[in-house]
Amino acid sequence: MTTALDSLKQFTVVVSDSGDFESIAAYKPQDATTNPSLILAAVKQEKYSRLIDVAIKYAKEKEPSDKAKQSSLAIDRLLVEFGKEILQVIPGRVSTEVDASLSFDKDATIAKAKHLIELYESLGIKKERILIKIASTYEGIQAARELERDHDIHCNLTLLFGFSQAVACAEAGVTLISPFVGRILDWHKAKTGKDFSGAEDPGVKSVQRIYNYYKQHSYKTIVMGASFRNTSEIEELAGCDFLTISPALLEKLQQDKKQLQRKLSPENAKTAEQIPKVSFVDNRAAFQWELFNDEMAWDKLHEGIRKFAADAVTLRDVIEKRL
Repeated sequence: MTTALDSLKQFTVVVSDSGDFESIAAYKPQDATTNPSLILAAVKQEKYSRLIDVAIKYAKEKEPSDKAKQSSLAIDRLLVEFGKEILQVIPGRVSTEVDASLSFDKDATIAKAKHLIELYESLGIKKERILIKIASTYEGIQAARELERDHDIHCNLTLLFGFSQAVACAEAGVTLISPFVGRILDWHKAKTGKDFSGAEDPGVKSVQRIYNYYKQHSYKTIVMGASFRNTSEIEELAGCDFLTISPALLEKLQQDKKQLQRKLSPENAKTAEQIPKVSFVDNRAAFQWELFNDEMAWDKLHEGIRKFAADAVTLRDVIEKRL
C-alpha cells in the first residue's frame, strides 16, 4: 500500500531537513538541507565526534598558531564534512549555509561561498551537487546573483518570509528559494492568539502566492517550502516544486497510508488570480520599504538571522574547546 510520502513524491521533490545524515537515508529524499542549528544539534551527538576531529586536524595543518583562524577554518571544514557524508546517502544536492553574521555583507558572503565550494572540490565533490545557502537580505540576494551569474555557483536563498524577497530572488536568477511556512504560522498565532489550519494557514498562503507568481511570470527559480510545523501544511502544498521536511514529519508521512492530492501545479497557477509583475532586484530602497512594511517578514527575517548567528557562535565554542 502506498503512503502519503510515496504519493507526495509523485509530484514534489522531497528534501530532508536535517544534519543527522544517519536518519536521512530511510526516507530516500532527493536532496538535503542543513543550517547552523541542525549542525549544532548533530555535533552534540557522540557518533559525529569523528567529523569534528577531521575538521580540527585540517584547521591545525592550515593554520598552526592563530586560534581564531583555526576555529573559522574548522567550522567551514565541519560544514563540508557533514555535506560530504549527506551526499553519500542522497542522489541530489546538499545545501550548506554561509555564516549568518555575513547576511548584510555581499562581498564577504561571496568570498565565503567560494571558499566552501573550494573545500568541497578539494574532496572531489563537484559544485553542481552543492547549494550555497544564504539569508535573503538585499545584500544576500545580490551576492547570490553574482555567484550564479559569474561563478556558476548555485544558491538556496533562505529565511524568506516576504513577497519582495521572493520577487528579487527570481529576478536575480537564483536556483532555489526556501520560504519558511511554519515560522510564518508561529508569528500569526503569537500576534492574534488564533490557531490556523489547512488552507487558512498564513504560511501556506504565502508559499501558494509565491509559487503562482513564479509560474505566471515564467521564472525558473525553484520554490522549496520549508520549516513545517505539521503534515497539514505539507498536504496543502503538495505539488510545490520542492518541500524540505524534518525527519519527524517524514516519518509521519511514511506511516500515513492516505493518498495525497496535488494542490499546486503550473497549470493551476496560470489560471489562478493573476498577480501583477513587480520588480525589486535593482531597487534596494523599494525592496527594504516593502519588507519593512510587512511586519511579519521583517520580524522573522531578523529573528532568524540572530538565531542562526547565535547557534554558529555556540558551534564555534564547541570547536574551540576541542582545538
